[in-house]
Amino acid sequence: MRPPAPLPALGLAAACAAFGLTACAAADTTPPAAPAGITAQAGSATSVHVMWQAAPAAEGVTNYQVFEGGRLVRELPADRTMVDITGLTPQTAYAFTVRARDAAGNSSAPSARAAATTPAARAEDREPPAAPARTTARAEGPRSAVVTWSAASDDTGVTAYDVYQGGVRIHTAGPAETATTLTGLQPDTAYNFTVRARDGADNSSPDGPAVEVTTAPAPGRGPGTAPADFTAAASPGGVTLAWTAPDTGRPPTEYELHVNGRPVTVIQFGAGAVSGGRAEHRLTVAEPPGTVWELKLRARLPDGHWGAFSAQRRIVLAG
Repeated sequence: MRPPAPLPALGLAAACAAFGLTACAAADTTPPAAPAGITAQAGSATSVHVMWQAAPAAEGVTNYQVFEGGRLVRELPADRTMVDITGLTPQTAYAFTVRARDAAGNSSAPSARAAATTPAARAEDREPPAAPARTTARAEGPRSAVVTWSAASDDTGVTAYDVYQGGVRIHTAGPAETATTLTGLQPDTAYNFTVRARDGADNSSPDGPAVEVTTAPAPGRGPGTAPADFTAAASPGGVTLAWTAPDTGRPPTEYELHVNGRPVTVIQFGAGAVSGGRAEHRLTVAEPPGTVWELKLRARLPDGHWGAFSAQRRIVLAG
């Protein structure tokens, strides 16, 4: 029996067409675009904070690689766009680049270089800086906000300012900066920001005053959907919540409450139970006094979807 003739050498696309293969697709060989907006800021004598802009969803990025002087120093998932590079040498200049990688293993070209020089180390510096005394914020459209703070003092000198949102650091600014623009925010959403000063020994100040700002609704989305003027007050055995209902066409009757980032209950009101738009609800708590809660809530809209979150409030449960 004569063996079958060998198949002709065909390109992938031609082979698919010749043999009627419907599940045949060209391999992905297109790399993502190089990350944009990279910055590097020394946070202490031995660390540098590196940040960059997230890639558009269409790029299909699955992870980022951070390089220092051409040497890979960190690899991060696609939802991370900042990192602290630690273990560095004081009074040393460093240069960082970032590459994006997709699911097919394609790597982008390196980003622009971001340079930073670590400050001198301060032996036995255990004194943290004073907290910034003043913080302000204003929204700039639906997806960005400008946060401004007053300069802080330290016995050895402030080396960086860290901006926190809901207890999570989201930005690091240089020691000479007293303002920054935060991007990538959600439309029609209330945010709470605080600022901490940091010195060369990585001592951080207490939080400066919290500031609240609500981004504008996106064009065509109609009125805001976040509950306004949200407050939370702890008392023995309970927590009292109050807020102003959003204007959604008819008064919402359901609100989803989140505690420490997790949904814990749905608060329901009967028709007409909320008069004048102001709602109030008391929670009975069993957690021990001194427990810290961070609370926020959102309303169920007439179309069945959940609206934007209220501002987040931080409380300590009372005894």
